[in-house]
Amino acid sequence: MNRWCTMEQARLIRPGDAAKNFSLKDQQDTTVDLFELAGKRVILSFHPLAWTEYCAAQMTSLEENRETLERLNTVALGISVDSLPCKRAWAKSLGITETPLLCDFWPHGRVARQYGIFREANGFSERATIIIDEDGTVARVKIYPVHSVPDIGEVIGWLEEMAGS
Repeated sequence: MNRWCTMEQARLIRPGDAAKNFSLKDQQDTTVDLFELAGKRVILSFHPLAWTEYCAAQMTSLEENRETLERLNTVALGISVDSLPCKRAWAKSLGITETPLLCDFWPHGRVARQYGIFREANGFSERATIIIDEDGTVARVKIYPVHSVPDIGEVIGWLEEMAGS
């Protein structure tokens, strides 16, 4: 059953909800459309802002584990409110060449708002991991303290559970 959804809602998305489609540019100026990733698992790895220590560690962990994620039929997407030029320079400084770092720049934080994780008082998203299954259904949602790094081992464990590994 295909559970993709185009409706925007302000509440926090939950497991079992249909993923909300979006199209965003990555650091290479390529448009990434969530619906086009149907048939794969997708990690939406929201981070508050580029050029911070915690966000850098979060994004490099995705890049360093890309082969494991591919083996698990998973695409990882880093998402923040930063602009394309900012993301391009940041990815280059971190050596991120394969993991798309998406720009939720304009309208400011639209995708974070769709998923219910935009921090209005700060102007950026929560630090969050949202895993979407092959059919477009949200499988996992975890919000982390802003000054922390998501445990990539835990995320891979969830993906292995989903794969029945």
